[in-house]
Amino acid sequence: MASVAMQRDFINAVAAELSLGIDAAVECWMVQVEAALENPRLTTLGRMNAVREIVDRYRTATGKTQLSVRSMTAMQ
Repeated sequence: MASVAMQRDFINAVAAELSLGIDAAVECWMVQVEAALENPRLTTLGRMNAVREIVDRYRTATGKTQLSVRSMTAMQ
């Protein structure tokens, strides 16, 4: 039984670390997007281009050429 408890603890620890990493990455991207959208020196088009650059950097970093489409109902 100790082995099962140790495996469960290990799985929980790994899941917690993954969750923290994902949260940190999403927060980093959101800070970048927010900074682009709130930059008073940019025009509306400039803000949109700044956000596009953030998305392009994400695609380059992950090797994704296209992001999958999610329905809005799945996000709610």
